Amino acid sequence: MATLTEAPPPLSPTAPEKKPARRRGRLVPYWLLLPGILWLLVFFALPMVYQASTSVQTGSLEEGYKVTWHFATYWDALSEYWPQYLRSILYAGSATILCLILGYPLAYLIAFRAGRWRNLIMILVIAPFFTSFLIRTLAWKTILADGGPVVGALNTLHVLDVTSWLGWTSGDRVLATPLAVVCGLTYNFLPFMILPLYTSLERIDTRLHEAAGDLYAKPATTFRKVTFPLSMPGVVSGTLLTFIPAAGDYVNADLLGSTDTRMVGNVIQSQFLRILDYPTAAALSFILMAAILVMVTVYIRRSGTEDLV
Repeated sequence: MATLTEAPPPLSPTAPEKKPARRRGRLVPYWLLLPGILWLLVFFALPMVYQASTSVQTGSLEEGYKVTWHFATYWDALSEYWPQYLRSILYAGSATILCLILGYPLAYLIAFRAGRWRNLIMILVIAPFFTSFLIRTLAWKTILADGGPVVGALNTLHVLDVTSWLGWTSGDRVLATPLAVVCGLTYNFLPFMILPLYTSLERIDTRLHEAAGDLYAKPATTFRKVTFPLSMPGVVSGTLLTFIPAAGDYVNADLLGSTDTRMVGNVIQSQFLRILDYPTAAALSFILMAAILVMVTVYIRRSGTEDLV
């Protein structure tokens, strides 16, 4: 009985639980991301905020600008320069389609048929990046010069008759026409189409092509049912990487075009550096960014893929 009534011995104090090392390890990726996040904040987010405030300011360079929430600048910029917006979308869309038509066969060749020549062809694809963007564009002034071999060949084939009827060239002249601007855009941004396409095509398992052949599928059917659907991430990535910078480009239209082929990038550049109308230039930039954002969102949803290369 005495044993039963004795109080139990006091429990020894438990040691405090140590924080698992796994929890501390989870913070490592966030610390690694911190430099990139700071870079985006300083060199992307803050300039965007500054430009947004500039777009709603009024004043002049001599008197100074003040934030007056003057949103009418957006409407004035859009109503005055809407032809340049449409021209930019038309030129960028045409260059993107041409890049896809020219780039897909070349990317297919590199991925499935190049063999030991693959590395050499890839070097030739990225070779334009070894020179300045400005030099590459100026080279097209020589290529498309009046009386040159290219213009002569197009005249012989009566291609310029068709393009003149469409309004893309002017008689026997190619320079200072929409065709010259689109050619410059296509050449400068073609590598941005080929590289994502090649990456996407290279991921395709060739055994799927063999399986399609075993099921008596013709090469055209195999391409339509197997190859092209599986390469859609590369198609979407390539078209975005081509269209977005081409829509805001101003170098090609400035060097290869004329006053009748000015794109919205030329207007923004002129407003910032020549006219010095900073609110209008900022408003034009934000309108272009919003238009591209809407088109890209709709395009990605309609493409049926979110797996971008």
